[in-house]
Amino acid sequence: MLYWTLRYLFPGPILRLLCGLSAEGVQHVLVEGPLILACDHLSFLDPALVQLLVRRRVVFAAKQEYFTRRGLRGLAVRWFFKAIRMIPVDRSGGAAAEEAIANAAAVLHQGGALGIFPEGTRSPDGRLHRGRTGVGRLVLASRAPVVPVALIGTDRILPPGRRLPRIGKVTIRFGRPMEFGEVSSRAVTDEVMRAVQQLSGRPYVDAYAPIPSSGRMNRPSGGGPC
Repeated sequence: MLYWTLRYLFPGPILRLLCGLSAEGVQHVLVEGPLILACDHLSFLDPALVQLLVRRRVVFAAKQEYFTRRGLRGLAVRWFFKAIRMIPVDRSGGAAAEEAIANAAAVLHQGGALGIFPEGTRSPDGRLHRGRTGVGRLVLASRAPVVPVALIGTDRILPPGRRLPRIGKVTIRFGRPMEFGEVSSRAVTDEVMRAVQQLSGRPYVDAYAPIPSSGRMNRPSGGGPC
């Protein structure tokens, strides 16, 4: 109930106006059944904006640090993320990464829609970086189709380090659903990232984006789902 209140009453309509939000290809998002939305990541606002445009409820994975910050701002962020159905991901690797995969897979096994950021963090330089294989592992475990998603302009509205958003124009592009057979998680991830790059038009870097020191995972061999 709170999810839909935030979407339709506050702050959803304000975000739509502030960002001049528009969509391309949103008809490709299946309205029922398990689905993965694999998005590039440029801004703190990215998950909320995708949720505003997709008719069905989308559960996003987000770094655990958002759920453990102290003070009033930390409390507000934690409340907001829980309200919009974010699931925390511990990016320290090992058993924590496996738990993150299991939590994300549970959403899909229940027939839900899961939003993830295969780069594992916001792009530090505006380029699209190599995807971590969490998305491939989830596809192979659930057989859910993947819709590639590119967010255009969110880095100008609210770039990393900025506290308040600017007025601007954001377009979110949704690609056609992708399905995969018996291939490796690395092959799935690379194919998904190629589709995201084609939608975004951003330069691609065949290297992992560095995970900020607050989240220590920077492992090239998989990691969590976000």
